[in-house]
Amino acid sequence: MNYTAKEISNILGGTVEGDETVIISSISKIEEGKDGDLCFLSNSKYNSYLYSCKASIIIVNNTLQLEEKVDSTLIRVENSYLAFSQLLNIYNKTFSKKSGISEKSHISDSAEIGKDCYIAPFVLIGENVIIGNNVQIHPHCFIGDNVIIKNNTTLFSGVKIYNNCEIGEENIIHAGAIIGSDGFGFANNTEGDYIKIQQIGNVITHDFVEIGANTTIDRATLGSTIINKGVKLDNQIQIGHNVEVGGNTVIAGLTAVAGSTKIGKNCMIGGSTAIAGHLKIGDNVRVAGHTGVASNIKDGKTIQGQYAFDQKDFLRSYIIFKRLPKMYETLQKIENQLQK
Repeated sequence: MNYTAKEISNILGGTVEGDETVIISSISKIEEGKDGDLCFLSNSKYNSYLYSCKASIIIVNNTLQLEEKVDSTLIRVENSYLAFSQLLNIYNKTFSKKSGISEKSHISDSAEIGKDCYIAPFVLIGENVIIGNNVQIHPHCFIGDNVIIKNNTTLFSGVKIYNNCEIGEENIIHAGAIIGSDGFGFANNTEGDYIKIQQIGNVITHDFVEIGANTTIDRATLGSTIINKGVKLDNQIQIGHNVEVGGNTVIAGLTAVAGSTKIGKNCMIGGSTAIAGHLKIGDNVRVAGHTGVASNIKDGKTIQGQYAFDQKDFLRSYIIFKRLPKMYETLQKIENQLQK
């Protein structure tokens, strides 16, 4: 990776302050920047490093005002954090992309494999699978029968995709994730035994979805469990059968969503949250971490608490809760005085 300041500026739509011809070959943190490195500054807590950093190029916000001379070439952009993320994506695609189909993989004769794909050793691809162009499948992945994987998707090591599931374009599925396992469905018979309800649906993920390591998405009982466009799921999340997650919603790790719940668009759900089944969570909802959600949530709400209610009410209640010991002591003193 060798880029000049001018080339990077053109990619990001920024402006150069300093030497347009200076070349970078690597990326580093601003605290550790050295000659040939590209760094970025978005958090004002790190402003002091700007003046001592030895990096060749530093990406900064347009609004940054310099307090002293800077040796590095600066590229000013509207949002330095977003711009740096854009460059990291280019860097990652340049160095992580592999090609070729390993002889140690097993691909069914009926499978269709697109152009420029990478299929690593010990990958198993079932019958009638369709894999698009530029798909990267790393070692020990299992792709069940009739699965569709669209263009530019990456499956890291150990991903399991069960039969009949559909994976959209530009998906990233991290190591150990399981897509399409059976939903947790049982019925009691007259003798009190649990009888398994067969899960014959599938999972559909739309474009630009990212699924974290060891996350599980259960297949639908009937129909589809749906992860819409732009959804980001952290590591170790459980998504139950027939759940639908709306576009551009993000869910942090260790969250569990029970079956048939519908989550709206542009929601943010904190870690270790538990969401009961058959609920409707509106659009633009914010759920703080460690929250228990047991009822429907309207659009735009922010909630918090083991039994969730409005966040402002929760915070007011929590202030009182912390003062309970002192309030109890005061109450005891008043009682003692009244008894005298």
